[in-house]
Amino acid sequence: MIYAIVHVDKEWGIGKGNDMMFSLPKDMKFFRETTLHHTVVMGGKTLRSFPNQKPLKNRVNIVLTRGQVCDECVTVRSYDELKAEMKKRENEDIYVIGGGEIYRELLPYCHGALVTKVDAIGGAEVFFPNLDKAEGFVCVDEGESIEDNGYTIRFTTYKNKNVKAL
Repeated sequence: MIYAIVHVDKEWGIGKGNDMMFSLPKDMKFFRETTLHHTVVMGGKTLRSFPNQKPLKNRVNIVLTRGQVCDECVTVRSYDELKAEMKKRENEDIYVIGGGEIYRELLPYCHGALVTKVDAIGGAEVFFPNLDKAEGFVCVDEGESIEDNGYTIRFTTYKNKNVKAL
């Protein structure tokens, strides 16, 4: 199954300056534990935003990029190539991890989205589609509000009722 995993601010913003807007240790722990030993899909800018521009350990990293190739990644140059790589792993869990263009392109193929909502405005430059207003998406789980590094967050799960086939 394919899932988007993301944290968003109150305006569904996801980033600015090619970085995340908030440092959220509990959210990062959730991300790590959820994606560990699975496949993650991202764009080249997302990969370059990681420490030392290195892929995530203990995961298959598929990167859509027109830029440099990363030896530890499966590098693809087009959405058709990306979808073909994802199709090879269709019996596994795949997590789409950004950035904005990748999310928008692949969201129709996602069975669901794991959205950490941050009760703040981060001054975003890049936004995730507002799933509360997106046709076909429904919130199926909304966790309790918790504190994370001075912010109030809530883990939510959305289901896509109209999943497109790869």
